[in-house]
Amino acid sequence: MERKDILSLSFEELSGVIEEMGEKKFRAKQIFSWLHCKKVSDFSQMTDISLSLRTKLGEKYCINSLKIVRRLESKRDNTLKYLCELEDGNHIECVLMEYHHGNSICISTQVGCKMGCTFCASTIAGYRRDLTAGEMLSQVYRIEDNSHRHIDSIVLMGIGEPLDNFDNTCRFLDNISDARGRGMSLRHVSVSTCGIVPRIRELAEKKYGITLSVSLHCPDNEGRSRIMPVNRRYDIDELMKACREYTDATGRRISFEYAVMNGVNDSREDAKKLYGLLKGFMCHVNLIPVNEVKETEYKADRHSVEVFAKMLSDYGLNVTVRRTLGADIDAACGQLRREYEI
Repeated sequence: MERKDILSLSFEELSGVIEEMGEKKFRAKQIFSWLHCKKVSDFSQMTDISLSLRTKLGEKYCINSLKIVRRLESKRDNTLKYLCELEDGNHIECVLMEYHHGNSICISTQVGCKMGCTFCASTIAGYRRDLTAGEMLSQVYRIEDNSHRHIDSIVLMGIGEPLDNFDNTCRFLDNISDARGRGMSLRHVSVSTCGIVPRIRELAEKKYGITLSVSLHCPDNEGRSRIMPVNRRYDIDELMKACREYTDATGRRISFEYAVMNGVNDSREDAKKLYGLLKGFMCHVNLIPVNEVKETEYKADRHSVEVFAKMLSDYGLNVTVRRTLGADIDAACGQLRREYEI
């Protein structure tokens, strides 16, 4: 019988398991703390739990752990990039970044990606499977232990589309924020999406308090459909309507991600269209110099991004240019995994 991933269980589910085993309820709180506070990787490490209970847990459940295959450290800004191997031999990436406000980890939510954005390295190797909530949590816990750095914030913007793995993403958010475990405020968590409209609406209903980051990358349907296939299913009008509903329901502003590409989406006309799209919207525009991937021809330079930012700022939009971290170690998601598996 295949053992289940215990890290993916909610506290309520774990409590039910403990009761079914004939144990007292308070054991669930102890075990949940061992898993999410002390971050143990084996039931034998739960020293205040009886041997018989640990044995019963080990027969039905496992604590999924990641094997770190490669660890790269930037000499420029202390960014750490990890290639991790899952229990089934698949590989994912995560990146730990230093900011003045603390350490932030960017984690993966799928093995590969099926969204097909033409500028993204994550989609080149194709989609294999979704990650469980436990596998997402393992990235946070394992990298925190390996780096000896406390993780202050989390970004679900690594390999994969979080809202395409909706149930596991929500389970991850529930578990990472549970006060009986890690207890992280979801105001320190960002969830990225390329624009899966029905899931944005479902997320709004949950009122998590996260920051929703929407990958826009082009201000009109023709251009966006060319580089982001998802736009052919949920066009900009539908996407913007769902985003407005999200801010109305949650009171949270949205961060619109915009990867600037020379000659593709960085003209004055593009700036004007973007202003028209976002005027009056409770949002922030985060400009990113597109990550150069050898299989594509997309390029950007810091100067062109700054020029585009000035155009948007002059229109009155709230805009920043994201710092390029880990450039000397190819910290953009998907590149390390692809090179390793070739």
